[in-house]
Amino acid sequence: MPVMPDSWIRRMATGHGMIEPFVETQKRTGVISYGLSSYGYDARVASEFKIFTDVDSVTVDPKDFDEQSFVTRNVPVCIIPPNSFALAHTIEYFRIPRDVLVICLGKSTYARCGIIVNVTPLEPEWEGQVTIEISNTTPLPAKIYANEGICQFLFLQGASPCEISYADKAGKYMGQRGVATPRM
Repeated sequence: MPVMPDSWIRRMATGHGMIEPFVETQKRTGVISYGLSSYGYDARVASEFKIFTDVDSVTVDPKDFDEQSFVTRNVPVCIIPPNSFALAHTIEYFRIPRDVLVICLGKSTYARCGIIVNVTPLEPEWEGQVTIEISNTTPLPAKIYANEGICQFLFLQGASPCEISYADKAGKYMGQRGVATPRM
């Protein structure tokens, strides 16, 4: 299962709509980098953040998620409280080919500040804006910069297309826009 290079990512993004909007060269001056890299794509975080809070003493339950678990902010810079967590989403909309699995890694700039990014794999034929889980593991408030890089996606191409894709299963997170909270 090879990791796909920049030439393949560019061709799939510009010719097949795999990433929209697509930034063909890596932008780095004065920002946390984003755009096409050698073997991946650095996505940007949008300005919508859902920050978890205990103000209403709600229990987080993935089977019965309560929207009172967080506060929503649309801001250019999000402050995540110490030892806390936020949800956000990519600016980019992804359309994953049937023979590709995509994994995500956090940016080193954030990781070196104790900010951990988690994204579950993007399955074959899934599409949407990616919901990003951002953890502030430090005892200090942490800044996240909207419209800048947050994570890198790596595209792994299988030896052949899968038998059953995410679209075939009618996955519950298909076509999401904005932050998608847990669904049953």
